[in-house]
Amino acid sequence: MYDPVQLRTFLTVAQTLSFTQAARRLGVGQSTVSQHVRRLEEATGRPLFVRDTHSVDLTEDGEALLGFARTILEANERAAAFFAGTRLRGRLRFGASEDFVLTRLPEILEGFRHEHPEVDLELSVELSGTLHERLDAGRLDLVLAKRRGPGDERGRLVWRDRMVWIGAEGLRVDPERPVPLIVFPPPGITRARALEVLEREGRSWRIACTSGSLNGLIAAARAGLGVMAHTRGLIPPGLVRISGLPELGPVEFALLRGARPSAAAEALATAILSGADRLSRTSTA
Repeated sequence: MYDPVQLRTFLTVAQTLSFTQAARRLGVGQSTVSQHVRRLEEATGRPLFVRDTHSVDLTEDGEALLGFARTILEANERAAAFFAGTRLRGRLRFGASEDFVLTRLPEILEGFRHEHPEVDLELSVELSGTLHERLDAGRLDLVLAKRRGPGDERGRLVWRDRMVWIGAEGLRVDPERPVPLIVFPPPGITRARALEVLEREGRSWRIACTSGSLNGLIAAARAGLGVMAHTRGLIPPGLVRISGLPELGPVEFALLRGARPSAAAEALATAILSGADRLSRTSTA
């Protein structure tokens, strides 16, 4: 029998790749997080993480445990909800960043709808910057989006990664010419990061394509029109990392609640946090 508390800690470390951030999200001390992981490694008889002073990564056995841990925790939550005898109702306005269009977020939402059929879920897919604005205006109840940048600690951290430059395979960026950019329109957070980094490094640039749709940007990138800034763990099929450009730095995705979060919003937030490892895996559908 694996302890659900230890499994929850394991999943949180796997999602944040940080013992410190996992402790913060769980509201416990870092020593408690380390203890839970150590006990789970003792129970499985396998190392689950490779750790050094700078990074945390899953081992192959850690990757294997992800699915088992999620299944166990989801079963516990379904049992708890059944015997609690409470049925959630009402309207829930949820906003998700364009970044998750091609991920397995729909699987999480499908599970939520199955568990809470009387909740009227309204999904908005927008740029992260737009979602922040709509949440602040009271037009959304829960948002899954990029944080605006370093120093932004609003919401609960769901997943951390790095931003990279991507483009069509074989694309080469001429260092003597302006960088051809494929970008979201303002207030896109990746757009702002790309322009800021290039200007800081003194690299000239030009806009080769602008689209409010992720699929539009992907089509332009596959056509070889230029490069785009994108989350490393969400690189779409047919595109690859492009070298020779300035580092874009880390990116964090967070869940942000409205001023008056409902029970339905809290339930969906819990479902997303439980399944956050799926968000870095591209859907095959």
